[in-house]
Amino acid sequence: MPIHERDPWRTQYFDRIACPADVHVPTDDLDAYRWNPRHRWIYNKLLIAESQGLDCAPHGIEPPHYPVFSKPTFNLKGMGVGSRPLHSRAEYLAWEQPGSMWMPLLTGEHVSTDVAVVHGRVRWCRHTLGLAAAGGTFDYWTVEARARPTLDAYCTAWVEARLPDYTGMLNLESIGGTIIEAHLRFADQWPDLYGPGWIDAVVGIYAGGRWDYADVHRRDGYSVVLFGPHAHQYRHPPPALLAEIRGHAQISSVQITFDADKAAGDHAMPPGGFRLAILNTQDLAAGRHWRDRLAAAFGLAPRGVAEPLPAAELQQAPAPGHRRL
Repeated sequence: MPIHERDPWRTQYFDRIACPADVHVPTDDLDAYRWNPRHRWIYNKLLIAESQGLDCAPHGIEPPHYPVFSKPTFNLKGMGVGSRPLHSRAEYLAWEQPGSMWMPLLTGEHVSTDVAVVHGRVRWCRHTLGLAAAGGTFDYWTVEARARPTLDAYCTAWVEARLPDYTGMLNLESIGGTIIEAHLRFADQWPDLYGPGWIDAVVGIYAGGRWDYADVHRRDGYSVVLFGPHAHQYRHPPPALLAEIRGHAQISSVQITFDADKAAGDHAMPPGGFRLAILNTQDLAAGRHWRDRLAAAFGLAPRGVAEPLPAAELQQAPAPGHRRL
C-alpha cells in the first residue's frame, strides 16, 4: 500500500485512496525518518529547542533552574514515553539518564499543526487543540476550523527558514506557541475530519510536488480519546457495538488503538494511561456519549482514564503476541 500505515486501525482512511505504486507516503515516524535523510535532523528534539533559542541541554549538563521538562532526545514511537517534569535538582539527579534532554517546562495550549510544504513554502496548515489530561494523556482534540494567525506566522517562518528544500507533509507540535516536536508526516489520527479530498491532495504533494486542496468548507471536528489504566490485558469490544457506533450519523470513524494479541506492557503508551480507542466526530456530545459506551465495554467507568470495575467484570484478552503500537 503506497500510503504506508503501520497501525491497522488507521488503514480505514487510506485503503480506498488512489496512489501510484511508486509513490510512498509516510504516516509513521519510522518510515519518515528512513525516507528523508536530508531532513531527519528534525527528530532531534534538542535541535528543535535550540533552533528557537530555548535554554536546553542533554542530561549530564545540569539545569541552572527548575522546573524543567525532561524527555528522550529521540523518540520515534511517540506517546510521551520517558518524559516528565522535574521540579528540583534532587529529581533531576534521580532521573538523569543518557539519551535524554531537558528544556523549559512550557505552559499554554498544546496544539498539533499539520502543514503542507512545497519546495520549502507553506501551502496549507490546520491546527488541532488538545485538551490535556493526567500523565501525558488527552481527553479530546479539537480539529479547528479557525485560523491562528500568530501561530501560523511562527510556524511558517520556522519551516521556511529551516526546511527550504523540503516537499511533503509536516506535523508540528507546540505548547504556548513554542514548537516542541516536528514530524515528517501528517497526524494520522484524524484525517477524516479535514474534509473530502484531503487525502487525495496529500498523495498529490508526494506524486507531483503540488498541493491542490480548496479547503473551503471547514468545520470543527473532535477526536475523542478513551484511556484505561495500565497493567491490564484488554480485548477488543464486541463487533456489534462497534458497528452500532460506526452507524451513528455523527461518528466519522472509530479506532480501537491496540493489538489484543500483544502484551499490554509492550505497547508504547504515556504514563497516565493505556489508550484504548479514538472516536472522530463533528459532534462532541456524540463523541463523549459513545466513548462512555465503549468504556463500559472495557469494564471502565465513564469519561476516559478511570478506575477499573471489579476484576470479575474486566474483559481479559487472549494470550499476548507481538506487534508495535
